[in-house]
Amino acid sequence: MQYSLKVILNNEQDTQNLAQVLAQHFISGVIYLMGDLGAGKTTLTRHYLHSLGHQGSVKSPTYTLVEPYQVNGRDIFHFDLYRLTDPYELELMGIRDYLEIPNGLFLFEWPSKGGEEIPAADLEIDLQKTAQETGREVTLSMDSEALYQRLQGALHAV
Repeated sequence: MQYSLKVILNNEQDTQNLAQVLAQHFISGVIYLMGDLGAGKTTLTRHYLHSLGHQGSVKSPTYTLVEPYQVNGRDIFHFDLYRLTDPYELELMGIRDYLEIPNGLFLFEWPSKGGEEIPAADLEIDLQKTAQETGREVTLSMDSEALYQRLQGALHAV
């Protein structure tokens, strides 16, 4: 990834603000969500989906591997690959069918477990815990200069 931005999240409101920025500037493509257990990947996803217009609950797909959502006519798929023992399991569950959906938004937690079965990320979000219990340092990485410029401008405005 050629471009990166660092953001400090001091509390859940900061997480919501980041999610709102993402919802305004990234509505289709592939996102990798990285970080240790409890770093806030699912929390960020929940706020992101709500910012996109989802009205219901957002649960972690740890056991189902994927939770599909239809939000304002858009297909969104939240994958959690934590329990995957072999990337080929994704092929068996029909991941290609999901990935062929045009203009979809695909969020992958624990993407390293997906191997070659998942597409490359358009945006990587790495969440790391800080010394402050509720704080997170987030690194957003991307290859698109246009996306970098949009996110940088929006994040500085928040």
